[in-house]
Amino acid sequence: MDFKDLSFENAPEINTPLPGPVSREFLNFQSENEGNAVSYPRGLPMAIKRGKGATIEDVDGNLYIDCFGGAGVINVGHSNPEVINAAREQLDNFTHSLDIPNPPRKKMVENLRKVLPPELTRIFFGAPTGSDAVECAVKLAKFNTKKYPVIAFEGSYHGMTSTALSLCSGDFFKEDFLPLMPEIHFAPYSYCYRCPFKKDPENCEIDCALYLEHILEDPHSGVTKPAAIIIEAIQGEGGSIVPHEGFIPKLREICDKYNVLFVIDEIQAGFCRTGKMFSFEHTGTVPDIMTMSKALGGVGFPIAAIAYKEKLDTWTPGKHIGTFRGNVIAYAGGAAGIDFMLSSNLAEHTAKTGKVMLGALKELEKDSDFVGEARGKGLMLGVEFVKDKATKEPAPEFASKVRNACHKRGVLIEIGGHYFNVARFLPPLVITEYLAKKAAELFADAVKEVEKSI
Repeated sequence: MDFKDLSFENAPEINTPLPGPVSREFLNFQSENEGNAVSYPRGLPMAIKRGKGATIEDVDGNLYIDCFGGAGVINVGHSNPEVINAAREQLDNFTHSLDIPNPPRKKMVENLRKVLPPELTRIFFGAPTGSDAVECAVKLAKFNTKKYPVIAFEGSYHGMTSTALSLCSGDFFKEDFLPLMPEIHFAPYSYCYRCPFKKDPENCEIDCALYLEHILEDPHSGVTKPAAIIIEAIQGEGGSIVPHEGFIPKLREICDKYNVLFVIDEIQAGFCRTGKMFSFEHTGTVPDIMTMSKALGGVGFPIAAIAYKEKLDTWTPGKHIGTFRGNVIAYAGGAAGIDFMLSSNLAEHTAKTGKVMLGALKELEKDSDFVGEARGKGLMLGVEFVKDKATKEPAPEFASKVRNACHKRGVLIEIGGHYFNVARFLPPLVITEYLAKKAAELFADAVKEVEKSI
């Protein structure tokens, strides 16, 4: 499907110094009136007027290629007309229902059943954030196993509420709020570029997975039998990390061997982002519980859910509730979003366009002394910056400068990774091959500009 008409034709187009004068007024107002924890405008100083497809217009009339996509929310594109029409139609009827059934909710469940693996027979909607989906998944695991510990992974990001934050590995996110939930333990993720076992993919025996088995097998590992492990099949905030191809299947095998529930967080990587409907589909495995949010709401309508196996549906009514679990607009828009994904073969388009974009970024890896690795799958891509390719010393300041240089060129990216040294690409999946190539080209120009300034 040709998605050209979904985006602004002239993007990128920058006509003012950035941030523009009207954007500065909005930014100043925000600074004077909103809380200091506001973060994204610090790295992307702008005020948004409207979005279309894979592009954004700010209040000064500047046009950008959006390679951030609301942190992976806008998979079907800004202002996708099919999603907007479905939501607008529902607005005239009613907007809130708690968990009382209604036609949009039924349609959402039916559409999810079309794309979920058949093993995941049950769907549950909680509060409208990914963090709550994680909270819900952990509660379900504990309720079924009557166990308390949970094992997460280095590089993980699962949300900002108490349990979800406990499962995040990054010091920055949680060091000021300790103590959090006890009995959370972390195992190494398959981060081959920075392998904690100093192995190369060619001589790796998936030591990171075997270490998890050691934790579960050794009664003196310090970890009592957990309720579950939770993992991203492809890590997002951790730095767009694609694990060794045998890693997730080995974890599934280990969980089965030791009777531990296997939870996969698809909040960012799900809904065609990686070239499959869900990122775990690349691995040939199926989790016991899966978390969903972000792109589940079509064009950003807030909604979150878990899907899980029939045998786990043992909890009783009211064990997990939330006032806004009945966001009917999100059901209508999200169901239309899944229809669009299927009818437009969005996963296939994502896989194809992602290969083109990653290919361009891989060329930059060869040419630049500061690009340690370009990686990713589908349109979940990352470029890790280092001060030296041999030592792999992280270069977070370089990454921040590249983000700023991209912004001035009309390309929106964010940074993440263990050391905040990874440029992350999460564009709306309706981005055309032309816009993807253009964004990669302008990104390369930004990298060269920063290199020359050093």
